[in-house]
Amino acid sequence: MTSSAPPLELWGGVECTVVRIGDGFRDQVVETGHSARLGDVDAMAELGVKAVRYPIVWETVAPQTPTELDFSWHDKRLERLKEHGIRVIGGLVHHGSGPRYTSLLDPKFPKLLADYAAKVAKRYPWIETWTPVNEPLTTARFSCLYGHWYPHEQSMEAMFRALAIECHGTLLAMKAIRKVNVHAKLMVTEDLGKTFATDQLAYQAEHENQRRWLSLDLLSGRVVPGHPFHQWLVDSGVSEEVLGELAMGAGTPDLIGFNHYLTSERFLDHRTQRYRDVEPGSNGRDTYVDVEAVRVDQLKRDLGPAKRLMEVWDRYRLPLVYSEVHHGCTREEQVRWLVEVWEACEKVRRKGADVRAVTLWSMFGTVDWRSLLTRREGVFDVGAFDTRADKPRPTQVAKAAAKLGRGEKFDHPLLDLPGWWRRPGRCHSRRRFDMLPSDCSHARPLLITGATGTLGMAFSRICAHRGLAHVLTSRAELDICDEASIAAAIDKYKPWAIINTAGFVRTWEAEQKADECFRANVTGPEMLARACKLKGIPLVTFSSDLVFDGKLGRSYVEPDKTAPACEYGRSKAEAESRLMEIGADSLIVRTSAFFGPWDRHNFLFNTIERLKRGEDVVASDKSIVSPTYVPDLVQATLDLLLDEEKGIWHLTNEGAVSWHELAQEVASIAKVAPGRIRLSEDEDEADTSLSSNRGQLLRPLPQALDDFVRHSEALRDLA
Repeated sequence: MTSSAPPLELWGGVECTVVRIGDGFRDQVVETGHSARLGDVDAMAELGVKAVRYPIVWETVAPQTPTELDFSWHDKRLERLKEHGIRVIGGLVHHGSGPRYTSLLDPKFPKLLADYAAKVAKRYPWIETWTPVNEPLTTARFSCLYGHWYPHEQSMEAMFRALAIECHGTLLAMKAIRKVNVHAKLMVTEDLGKTFATDQLAYQAEHENQRRWLSLDLLSGRVVPGHPFHQWLVDSGVSEEVLGELAMGAGTPDLIGFNHYLTSERFLDHRTQRYRDVEPGSNGRDTYVDVEAVRVDQLKRDLGPAKRLMEVWDRYRLPLVYSEVHHGCTREEQVRWLVEVWEACEKVRRKGADVRAVTLWSMFGTVDWRSLLTRREGVFDVGAFDTRADKPRPTQVAKAAAKLGRGEKFDHPLLDLPGWWRRPGRCHSRRRFDMLPSDCSHARPLLITGATGTLGMAFSRICAHRGLAHVLTSRAELDICDEASIAAAIDKYKPWAIINTAGFVRTWEAEQKADECFRANVTGPEMLARACKLKGIPLVTFSSDLVFDGKLGRSYVEPDKTAPACEYGRSKAEAESRLMEIGADSLIVRTSAFFGPWDRHNFLFNTIERLKRGEDVVASDKSIVSPTYVPDLVQATLDLLLDEEKGIWHLTNEGAVSWHELAQEVASIAKVAPGRIRLSEDEDEADTSLSSNRGQLLRPLPQALDDFVRHSEALRDLA
């Protein structure tokens, strides 16, 4: 594009899939909570998006009959978008098969969709851009080739018929819309990832690489006799009349929406023995695995959004929008992917491609997309906003996107190292936990105190996996109770943030060693906070549920007044108070009873070990806590740090149990006889369990216990 071309715009998108599975429907707008939050629209406006892909999904407006429509929910939100000056791209079918009275294989689907589109256009004549059917080929594959979604067919013929019906429906819908608004534009979205393969499977890759264009080819009038898939469509039962109507080219898109994910590019390999963790499939001729191409080292120069964008531009020469940018991963990887996509779009614009916008997709998250919605597990992936509280909380993704959308450069230490898809250890041939590059000397590090402690070692381990440069220090390298030591460490390592895991942790000795406890838990964090404030860098430090006495009668949330009943709790409460008074950018994480898979020094390991030896375990049923799985705690803390959060946060796994119940649960999961778990006597009742009014970020406790038993290195030593 020329230098006079308009700048790349930031668009937004709401994950709005309404998909039928069996006899039930799943609605992502409901499951992510967007349906109940009108304020989400204001959050998008504050982010600075110029346009938004927004759902007016058929199944939600006219679910029972074509004549009974309810636009009440949509009216409020579309009007609010209009007030904010945000352009709307109206989406009518998003991965669905339509309401119950039709389906992707119903010959009446196109006319029914066109009838619905006409009614929507009459209600919202000011909407100029439309996507009648999102990702037609992808939806046809998942519904009629792989059978994941309704109508759950598994044949090539059904897939081709469904695709033709979707494209014909798109054509008729746009004709109906243009009768209302002659200037209406069509944006066709599709995942156009490329497939690579071993030589033995080159024929299969060629088939898939030609097929990826089929929805766009049908709509732009390219599927005529001689097209690679014309006869396939005819043989699958698609009528010559429908193909002829599409061949007129009246459905040619005004905009191509390029949906692309890290998993969009695939590699087919017949050498299935190389992939022990991947279930092979078959095309009836060969058995092979289908894996992410980014995990195949020899392909790295052939991959990436810039290459795929140029392929689309070279083929169609139509304006492009990068219509879905999302990565369901940790925060730094989400930001790295967004920045890489934005830079790829700018790169191809410089080569002459007409790329107009980048769409921040799944702005308010997704639920269960890791299983393609086929399992109801409640797995939430954060988008640009974390919506696990009453008010959406902007993440670092949102902050990065806002800067890019304003034409500003986004710089952050997380960008000093590449995303996991470009780091060693990602490949199937050499997968490993530590994915840091061999040379991180240029990267601005995190500084982590407490090298000998469970939490410090866990932070180092997980930072290495997440590609976050860091330095883990012992007391000899950084004494948190010595101002000179702190200053020297900061000058030496120049960290962009400090995570303090050092401190006095022997709660049972705190009464006898009150001075030592106070020095480590109060004086040390206070000195760190003052040093961090002086340098303008954030501090993360940890507090405890024992800042409460357990007499409240419910789980504690962040604003509750502290009332410690022991010396350890008093030290933590005093540290919180001093850090808040200092006014530094401190993130104070209250947690409770943490346990992890990499150490023997926790209640759960000791419980299993004693039971396996036939010894008694004594545990209270009067003391209620919120056990916390260390990997979950570390992951969430790092995300909050990257999101620039501060103040007090409660981070525990969801759930509250007594120590006795906890011992029984872990014994059951580990398949150890729980008969020797006895109740302790003469203990007062206390409930120090933690909840949060800022967002419950950690998963339910039973899931964490399952992972603990499955992944515990210490438990494997006992086997």
